[in-house]
Amino acid sequence: MFILTLKNRPDGVFSILTDDGDQVIPIFECEEDADRYFCMMEEDEENPPLQIVEIDREMIVEACEERYHRYAIITKDDFLIPPKSLA
Repeated sequence: MFILTLKNRPDGVFSILTDDGDQVIPIFECEEDADRYFCMMEEDEENPPLQIVEIDREMIVEACEERYHRYAIITKDDFLIPPKSLA
């Protein structure tokens, strides 16, 4: 599994703000999908510098559930597009 974090800060896990104001952590099954999303995020210079981190599925899911963080498993059949910058 793969997540995005702030560059050089693996504890700064990237999340997406939904229309209803909730934050959701995208967890990618495939590295290629994480890389594609990462590249799209880099295109918007207003986004903070990010990095891709490989992580154990059980560990990230357990961490999210312990902290009551919402998360979404992005499978190879999903296609996630970054939200547009609000600025």
